[in-house]
Amino acid sequence: MSAPSPPGPTAAASGLENLQGLVLDTVIAKAGARPAAALACASTRLRAAVDDEALWRQFCAEDLGLNAPLDPEDRPLPSFKVAYKVWLESFGMYPLPLVKRVKYFWSSFKSWLSENFPEAFKTLCKGVSEDQLKSAEDDLGFKFPMPMKLLYRFCNAQLPFSADHGANMHISTHGIIGGYAFYDHWVNVHLSPLEQIVEETKEFYHDFNEEGIFDELNLIVVATSWFHPKTFLLNCSSGELYVGTNNLPDGEMIPCIPKSLITLTDNNMPQDGLLLWLEEHLRRLQSGMIKTRMLTTAKYLSLYPELPPSCISTTTDGVKVRASAVFVPEHHETGGSGGTNLYTYSIRLSVPEACMLDGVYYSSCQLHRRHWIIRSRDTVVSEVHGEGVIGAHPVLSPGKDEFIYESCIPLPIGPGFMEGSFSFVPGRLSRPEGKPFEVSVPSIPLDVPEYIF
Repeated sequence: MSAPSPPGPTAAASGLENLQGLVLDTVIAKAGARPAAALACASTRLRAAVDDEALWRQFCAEDLGLNAPLDPEDRPLPSFKVAYKVWLESFGMYPLPLVKRVKYFWSSFKSWLSENFPEAFKTLCKGVSEDQLKSAEDDLGFKFPMPMKLLYRFCNAQLPFSADHGANMHISTHGIIGGYAFYDHWVNVHLSPLEQIVEETKEFYHDFNEEGIFDELNLIVVATSWFHPKTFLLNCSSGELYVGTNNLPDGEMIPCIPKSLITLTDNNMPQDGLLLWLEEHLRRLQSGMIKTRMLTTAKYLSLYPELPPSCISTTTDGVKVRASAVFVPEHHETGGSGGTNLYTYSIRLSVPEACMLDGVYYSSCQLHRRHWIIRSRDTVVSEVHGEGVIGAHPVLSPGKDEFIYESCIPLPIGPGFMEGSFSFVPGRLSRPEGKPFEVSVPSIPLDVPEYIF
């Protein structure tokens, strides 16, 4: 004898009609938005229960992260039920948990930029349509990862660079990924809009793929620097994100996030390297690990870490030193005796309260000399003794802004570190008010990080 068939929709609806008040509301809420919409077709009583605005407020919050009845462009709608329908029509082809996650990312990122970097916030563009994404895929001949497409549905990244040099200069330091500057090496990375992705990806394959080494990877150029070249590429086949090195024409790229993260999550939510990379970037911004800084007369997002453990800090005789380093992947070199990595480091010097030596307070102190020891693993590869820093002998006074200087150091591939000291004179070099004193700088780690920006 065969097992009885489960009750059909009509039978289930008939059973629900016997429930009362809060019990019925709870059952419908647990069922979810789509089953609730189906129940509304079963009877007048169930339709009235499903039409409850509080129910759709809950569905919008849980499924979409909406706390007000707004459409995807933040325009007001008459109800939460209408809002859910509009969002489902726009994004129903994607898993709603992923829609909610990407929506949360862009909302949080835009909020941070609006408050801390409005100049960059103004470069963000309105999201693209499904038709525009399909047209770009057809143009390039392969499909984009689902998370990448959703990112661009919500925001088409930043204003594209153009043939107008003056216009480019106006936005050149406003890259939302940020960068660094040392000597004549300036990097400031912008997230590329869809039209620029297509154009630069075609140029990339034309310039670098004569040997066909990238044919199976389906790479797209998702972020670039307008100053010194730095290129980030998303592998549309695997979802991995890479940054190009000096040897990019030979196919050399470095992964930007741990490969182990590019998997399906517990609820089978797809994710790719670009989304994970951007979420980590946002966490660093929100925590204060990286901040904006002035570059001559323009504000930019500096990638030099500002918080421990990535930024070391020490105070000696009133002089505070903060130091951190950033891996420079575009200058990674292979070959020779194993290759080299380049690191740029940032040193910030200040006297927060007062310079005091042997119980005597001084109104200022001036940097005289520097001493650095650079190690690769356990081997000293360089030791530097020199006057001042970058040709300067800064005078530090209580309460004044930090003196900041950036430089760089090549290092054999593998973990290393640098440490040293600065020699200061109380008062000024031309009129010392006491004997010189040493300010030590603890070990600054120099290694390739898990996340590369």
